[in-house]
Parts: sequence; C-alpha cells; structure tokens
Amino acid sequence: MSENGSSILRAILAISTLALLTTRASATVENVLLNFNGTNGNAPYGALISDAAGNLYGTTTGGGAYSFGTVFELMPKAGGGWTSKVLHSFNADGVDGIIPYTRLVFDSAGNLYGTTNNGGSNNVGTVFELTPSTGGTWKETILYSFQNNEVDGTYPYGGLIFGSSGKLYGTTAEGGTYFNGTAYELTRGKTGQWTETVLHSFNFSDGTSPYGGLIFGASGHLYGAAYAGGTYGYGTVFELTLQGSGLWNLTVLYNFNGQNSTGDAPYDPLLFDSAGNLYGTTLFGGYFDSGMVFKLTRKTTGEWTETIVHSFEPSNWDGGNPYGGLVMDAAGNLYGTTSQGGRYNYGTVFKFTPKAGGGWSEQQLHVFNNNGRDGYTPYCTLVADKAGHLYGVTYQGGTHNDGTVFEILP
Repeated sequence: MSENGSSILRAILAISTLALLTTRASATVENVLLNFNGTNGNAPYGALISDAAGNLYGTTTGGGAYSFGTVFELMPKAGGGWTSKVLHSFNADGVDGIIPYTRLVFDSAGNLYGTTNNGGSNNVGTVFELTPSTGGTWKETILYSFQNNEVDGTYPYGGLIFGSSGKLYGTTAEGGTYFNGTAYELTRGKTGQWTETVLHSFNFSDGTSPYGGLIFGASGHLYGAAYAGGTYGYGTVFELTLQGSGLWNLTVLYNFNGQNSTGDAPYDPLLFDSAGNLYGTTLFGGYFDSGMVFKLTRKTTGEWTETIVHSFEPSNWDGGNPYGGLVMDAAGNLYGTTSQGGRYNYGTVFKFTPKAGGGWSEQQLHVFNNNGRDGYTPYCTLVADKAGHLYGVTYQGGTHNDGTVFEILP
C-alpha cells in the first residue's frame, strides 16, 4: 500500500475508533457528588473507600482549616443527594502529618488508618489513626512518625493494608539504607504503642520508589511495584516472602525494560485475579509511550511473563498516563482512570472486557471535561459498590477548580 493510502486508512480507523468510543461512552452517566472548595479540602489524590452503610471516605492533599489536607466523609441522603463532612484537618504543628496522598483503610472496629507524605516530628511523613468519638467527631492519633536517619523510610505515598495478625504494612518512596524507599511493618504492642520494622530497603537493582504500596497474595506473600530501578531502570514488580527466621526476602518477579512492548514506571497498587494473575498500570511505556495496562502470568517454571492488555494512545482520543490502579468485577472486567487523554485531554474512566477468543475490548465510560462543572485529571484508583456504581476523585476541576468526587452509573 502507498504512503498516501496508509494515511487515509489510519484516518478512517481513527474516525471509526472515535465514533465507537463516543457511542460507548453514552451508555454511562457521571454525577459530581461533591465539589471541593478549599474549606472542605482541595486536590484529592488517593482512592475512596466505603463502609457497610455506603458512606464514602477519602483524603485531600490540600485545603481544610490549615491548608494541609483533610480526611472527609460523604454520606448518601435518604431522598437523594449526598452530605459531606470534614473528619480531620491536618496541621503543620510539628506533630500532625500533612499532605495525605493515599487511600484510607478500616479496622474491624471502624477506626480509619492512613499515611501522610509529610509532617510529623521529622517532616518526612506519618501513620495516623482516626477514631470516632461522641457527637460525630473523630479523634486523630499519630501512630508513627518516620525517622530521617538513613535507616527508616521517608515520604510514604503508598497506603496501608492490614495483615491477618492485625499488623499494618506499607511502603515509603524514599529513605532506607540505600535511599530508594522501603517496605515496612507496624505492630501494636500490649500497651497500645506501635513499633515499626523495616522489612526491606530497596537498592535500585531491585527497584526504587515503590509509590503504590503493597497487596497480599493468597499465599500470604506481599506484592508491589517499584516506580523505577531494576535491571533496566524502568521499574519492577516484586514479591516479599516471610522466612522462617522472621525476616522477609524480596524477589524481583519482573523488570520493565522501557521498550514499546512493555511498560515504564508502574505507579499504583497491583491487582490479583482469581487465577493468580497480576494486573497493573504503568504511567509511561507501551507502544505510544502513554502508559499501559499489563497482566503478569506465572509459568510452571516459576517465571512471570507479561501480556499487554492495552497500550494507551491519546492521539486517537484514547486515555493516557494512568496514575491509578485497577479494580475488577466478578465477570473479570477491569476498570480504571487515565489522568490525560480522551476527547478533551483531561482524562477518562475506562473499562476492559476480556474477549472469548483472547484479547480485550476497551470502552470509555466517561471523558472528563474542563467545563466549569466536571472534574478533571483523576489520579485515583476507582472503588465500586454492590450495585456496580463506580466512585472516584479528580485532582482538579469542578465548580471551584479544587477537585471533585464523582460517580459513574451503568
């Protein structure tokens, strides 16, 4: 085919793709549930969580009473609509943490736990707990302030997870023995005090800057992704295994190499499916260097192989540069957000459906728009309720351009 003929064909395919995506996007409805205005927070970054009553909880990186971020709650009204409440405003007082980037986690008693990227006694981040008190208020307790001592980790972007023994696990983006970040464990003592243990200090050869935190596998091992480092310098997927001695051993499962056929810079948490495959997103890389969705499958030999689920291509009005991770429904469909791309280049909400014969089909559920009402630039991982509604936050946009909480209805 001639060069002119190829150009015409690409143009036809682009128009066809646009028509398909526009048609599919109309099958869903987006509602803005909350417009941040500074007083109740601004620039929300991390994913939301929900309780049994359908209330949503999250954090903002700025705003609130002291302009250093908030923890907020969003409650559905009986007749429709939502009511919001600030549970805590972070304060740069040398004790409290500030600037929380990540999602919260509940314990069995209904207390909330999270991390702040800065603040605390050394201004390199904290782990905090919020406990409901009388009158609908919440009390904050700083469980741990990270130490800037060339051993402890610093700047915990990643969120927390609970282990079966009630211990908390997380990662820091910097610090540790080699200044490339750490994986850590927090254990509650008999007196209620929490003690931190560094499980692993990243050394660049096994990864650096594990922003996304950790997840547990079915075997009880911990899994995560490092933003950079590894054999080729473009990031790794790793496994932490508890040894009989009580120490944890890190194994690199996969090295991203920055080539077109693989990703570059995995940023958010990983996801397991029921078959034991790992899924995630990379911020860059893929065939168009705009990020991708990947799948890792373990061979019988123990090695892991990568499959590209999708390479994002914003030039075709596709999304691009996904900071957030993935969620999967019971049918095996994947959902997530991109921070850029889409018709207006302000990000998208996407869905990938596995095809019967292999491969995946993409559907844009929403295209964000800087129109003074919609939010834009979502960095978050989504959360789904039992009815299949998807919830997330945008870092910018909305009525006050301070970000939004949004809902996607099927």
